[in-house]
Amino acid sequence: MDASGVPEAGETAGSFVDLLRIEQLDENLFRGRCHAGAPMRAFGGQVAAQALTAAGRTVEAERQVHSLHGYFLRPGDPRHPIDYQVDRARDGFSYATRRVTAVQHDEVIFTLSASFKFPEPTPGARQSAMPLVPGPEELPDPFQAWAEAAPKDYRESAFRTLDLRFVPTGTPGLPPELPGAPQQFVWLRTGSPLPEGDPLLHVCALTYLSDLTLASTTVLTVQPHRIQRTAPARIMLASLDHAMWFHRPFRADEWLLFAQRSPSASDGRGLAHGEFYDRQGNLVASAVQEALLRERRT
Repeated sequence: MDASGVPEAGETAGSFVDLLRIEQLDENLFRGRCHAGAPMRAFGGQVAAQALTAAGRTVEAERQVHSLHGYFLRPGDPRHPIDYQVDRARDGFSYATRRVTAVQHDEVIFTLSASFKFPEPTPGARQSAMPLVPGPEELPDPFQAWAEAAPKDYRESAFRTLDLRFVPTGTPGLPPELPGAPQQFVWLRTGSPLPEGDPLLHVCALTYLSDLTLASTTVLTVQPHRIQRTAPARIMLASLDHAMWFHRPFRADEWLLFAQRSPSASDGRGLAHGEFYDRQGNLVASAVQEALLRERRT
């Protein structure tokens, strides 16, 4: 880890907060490092989370993130730092908008638009009901099997800084699956506590977490998530774009249920929707992602 606290290339982060840490180089310029999500490809959720962190650093703390929209243009290289250039597009009376360009090797690899607002009351507030699923304490830890099967890979992986629990297919109480729309339900949280009094950090943490399983939902009819897969992957997945909306306050270091479904897969692309619920049943965020789907060559 360098003097700024940014993990060096190949260094495993010691805690989840390390994954979001960026260095400020100038008023609107930041730098971070991202671990691999696939061989020689930076994990897209971390790129998006660091870009959102950079945007949030240029907005007054009273304004909270309510949405983000990102496009993955090129794969990031986990061996080299990424620069995040922030454009302060607008500071309105209620809303503020930021555009972030992630640059590596003088090429744009990711773009993000994020909107921030002051909290306000909502007449007739409502939400969808949380699905009835077993709690995370009732479900096995998928990382235990990974640690036993490949202890070196597990120790070196940044994903060990988080917690996941998959709800088994066919569990009583799950919403009926619509024909042609596979679904999965996953409990997740950061694996280490996050500091108090920093809502932006929790939003950025959830941005990271939202990219862990959403794309895999688009190919569940062909292969399970890689943590649950024992056979080689048949489909190559890569995020194309990612959008999120944040509805209510939450903590990313407490269990959140990610209810996901995929209504379409065609033209080499798969679309997935997801909603995040806290343990009290509050709908705290929504996510939509489109992923590249291509058959792996053997």
